[in-house]
Amino acid sequence: MSAEGSAPGAAVVGTGFGVFTHLRALRQAGFEVRALVGRDPGRTRSRAQLLSVPRACTSLGEALEDPAIGVVTIATPPATHAPLVLEAVAAGRHVLCEKPFAMDSAEAARMLAAAESAGVVHALGVEFRFATAHELLRRAIAAGEIGVPRQGLFAWLVPMLSHPQAGMPDWWCDREQGGGFLGAWGSHLIDQVRVTLGEFVAVSAQLQTLSGRAGMSADDTFSAQFRLANGLEGVFVESMAAPGDMFGIVRISGSEGAAWIEGVQGEEVWVADRLGNRKRMPVPDDIVLPPPLPFPHGELMQSAYEQAHAFGTDLAPYTRLFERMRARIAGRSDPGSPPFATFADGLACQQVLDAMRDSARGERWVNVGDY
Repeated sequence: MSAEGSAPGAAVVGTGFGVFTHLRALRQAGFEVRALVGRDPGRTRSRAQLLSVPRACTSLGEALEDPAIGVVTIATPPATHAPLVLEAVAAGRHVLCEKPFAMDSAEAARMLAAAESAGVVHALGVEFRFATAHELLRRAIAAGEIGVPRQGLFAWLVPMLSHPQAGMPDWWCDREQGGGFLGAWGSHLIDQVRVTLGEFVAVSAQLQTLSGRAGMSADDTFSAQFRLANGLEGVFVESMAAPGDMFGIVRISGSEGAAWIEGVQGEEVWVADRLGNRKRMPVPDDIVLPPPLPFPHGELMQSAYEQAHAFGTDLAPYTRLFERMRARIAGRSDPGSPPFATFADGLACQQVLDAMRDSARGERWVNVGDY
């Protein structure tokens, strides 16, 4: 819907993360953001003006009246994803949808089927596939640096919600709207495991709410054991309401050694063999990212949720994601590294999330294939 060589037109749906990250990354990837869509007319108009977006709309349909818009990005609460995706693909627009992708696997399957039937490019917003350390770890394991992967440990403990006054959007605290840490962070972890190690076959999970926030029905903490089709056994221990210092580790043990990401922000990837010989993995030029670029309008960052995105950590990976999406839309060959995430990945992730939630309710192991 744009002339050959011109900047493709895009509409961003969502005035939170959509503004902080999608909008800036789209522009850096060469898209022209022509419309911002939000529920609150005043908020949408003021943010569109602040960021020089020509149109502020209160419905996706209004934005799609512009024939130059060929791409829609959706950064809204999970309960709204399906109707927005279905509307966009029915109008023949290419779509990127945030994670968690859907409310359940059945909804995710409908979204995938609609996008495939429409013949549009569809992408899942798992930007950390493009994070340097994540991709370097994937390549190291794929290259056989640790032999056959056998065990995985994933832990990330942060105090963001440990303070009772830490602000979060209402939907994030509401299980019925798809809120909670399992969906928000667990979907990233599930994707990292799938793209790096293999497919899930069974899970045993527990969900908790450590923060004790009034009216919060969603989880802020989860732990799980999981088993992959290739026999690997793994553990998740994750919380955004754990008091104290931040702590993070990703460590994969294999038949010939181990590989891990060091540092809470994941700056380095190391491997060690069975004799204890260690080496830091060199970083290929093609996965080096520019440093984070903080969001320039600090006055908009009024809650813990917004402040978490103020540092711009997502910006460079998301720019790479949108560059790959733009290449696909133009019909150019895809380098395939890292693999590009589509709605098929959204469905696969949702099946694991559904299994984890069912496991937590029943306090039992659950087969992912049942979903």
